[in-house]
Amino acid sequence: MPAIWIPKRLVDLNLINTAGLSKQSFIRHCEFEYESRVYAAAKEIIEENRHIIMLTGPSASGKTTTAHKLKDKLINMGKKARVVSLDNFFKNKNDYPRLENGEKDYENVTAIELPLLEKCLKELLEKGVAMFPEFDFTTETRIEDAIEIEIDDGFIIVEGIHALNPLLLDLLPKDETFAIYAGLREEYSFRGQRILPTRDIRLLRRMIRDHKYRGHSPQKTISMWRSVCEGEDRYIKIFKPNADLLLDTSFSYEILVMHSVLRDFEEFADDTPEGKKLKELLEVFENIGYLPLGNLPQNSMLGEFFL
Repeated sequence: MPAIWIPKRLVDLNLINTAGLSKQSFIRHCEFEYESRVYAAAKEIIEENRHIIMLTGPSASGKTTTAHKLKDKLINMGKKARVVSLDNFFKNKNDYPRLENGEKDYENVTAIELPLLEKCLKELLEKGVAMFPEFDFTTETRIEDAIEIEIDDGFIIVEGIHALNPLLLDLLPKDETFAIYAGLREEYSFRGQRILPTRDIRLLRRMIRDHKYRGHSPQKTISMWRSVCEGEDRYIKIFKPNADLLLDTSFSYEILVMHSVLRDFEEFADDTPEGKKLKELLEVFENIGYLPLGNLPQNSMLGEFFL
């Protein structure tokens, strides 16, 4: 039975700013709420006893870290669990599907070697152990039989943007497959107007991560965002109804910490279209309080973007 989607919460910034005055107690509360949601997901997985967990979510939703948090919860409950990325099943570079302009279409589900994925997962179900490939992004080639995955009667968590695509799900036994969609469900308002939707929060998460880990300017991330969102609408969000569980990856205190990081981005707010978009986002934060980055717990899911 498809999951019932959790309605988005529109929270007034004054409530967030007031809660932020308590600093660590507010942060602990938000972290506890997220961890509780992951724990509830792990508990449901064990109760359903379906051993293949397919987990997806849009860009910067925190799906990768959430997959590993879920694995840790399952292990703490006495179950074996492993995480694998769908990226490891990418086809070799000469076999990628192509866009109309001839460029490689990395976001197309046919970029994944679906028969190999089916073979590995079914073998894992039958034997409790199987050899999985690993993708070398430097050479854009897949290394066969690179990783041994052993779960016995445990769980394999497969995370990636296409995890809920029917072309993939239909290859797997339905009574052994549990589908999870991870996404933000909290937005923010000021004086009765929505000023920070989830899509902008994810853009800011990705902008910070791309700048920190990939050396991208905020303008570059913003210039790519439209095509990223179009890809999400085509390949990810459309399959949200296939989820058995919808996992909220929002943190109410996040925008306070985000504000402290974004102060370093003011120099990029130039007269380019991307710079103007950045300036609009930064202006929203004039009404948001801030917490120094040092307040962020080292084991927080948000570390995927900020630490």
